[in-house]
This record gives sequence, structure tokens and C-alpha cells, in this order.
Amino acid sequence: MATIKITQTGSPIRREKDQRATLIGLGLNKMHKTRELEDSPEVRGMIRKVQHMVKIEG
Repeated sequence: MATIKITQTGSPIRREKDQRATLIGLGLNKMHKTRELEDSPEVRGMIRKVQHMVKIEG
């Protein structure tokens, strides 16, 4: 299955609790951390929720 590489670029400080929880759910809890996840509708929905704090690389 296809994968998406995402990197956290924004800080979760002063963000809503659900946005912080979404970052943790994606496996991103520190700045500039990169994860490679399966390309699924669930993951895309989580990315859409925190799109202002992550960079998508493919």
C-alpha cells in the first residue's frame, strides 16, 4: 500500500487539546520529527485536522 511521509513543523503549544492528541496519534510529538504512515482515509483525515502544523512529503 502507498505511504505518506509527514513532518511536524509547528508547535502544539497553545493549540486545542484535540489537535495535540491528533499529533500524538500520528506519532508526532516533537518538532521536526518525521513519520511514514500508510495512505488511508483515517490518516488523511488526521492530517487535514493539523495541516497547519505538518508538512506532507509524498
